[in-house]
Amino acid sequence: MKGYIQVYTGDGKGKTTAALGLALRAVGAGLKVYFAQFVKGMRYSEHVALERMADYITVAQYGRSCFIKGDPTEEDIRLAREGLSQSRKAMLSGDYDIVMLDEANIATHYKLFSVEDLLDFIRAKPDDVELIITGRDADPRIIEIADLVTDMKEIRHYYQKGVVAREGIEK
Repeated sequence: MKGYIQVYTGDGKGKTTAALGLALRAVGAGLKVYFAQFVKGMRYSEHVALERMADYITVAQYGRSCFIKGDPTEEDIRLAREGLSQSRKAMLSGDYDIVMLDEANIATHYKLFSVEDLLDFIRAKPDDVELIITGRDADPRIIEIADLVTDMKEIRHYYQKGVVAREGIEK
């Protein structure tokens, strides 16, 4: 099966959720998924569910246990670059049908690795691997090279009314 490049970006909620939905569908079809999370090092409810599918989905986090506020630290940069390298090895291993780079667009936005590094990653993609890249602020060059781009547009969000992330819904 030919693999395509999908990008989920925009300011609206649902980018990671869409990627996880695709991972669930893939597992149902017997496909193997490598799910790399950049910037995020916190444990979310989806990790509990994904552990139950460990025969099909490998989860690797390449971020600290907090969000980046302001300038990234050297540790943020090191973790992200290590993650991109490990994800590339996974993509080229032949072990995975789908590789997901969750929040890779944010990683380029914060200059944890360059857009050119991400483009090199994309160019190395084997023909039979599906590649999913998520995160706000997708660079126009990433959008240009992708086969499918979905822009999640926020119309309204209850965060604006002070609602914090809820377990099982946002975390």
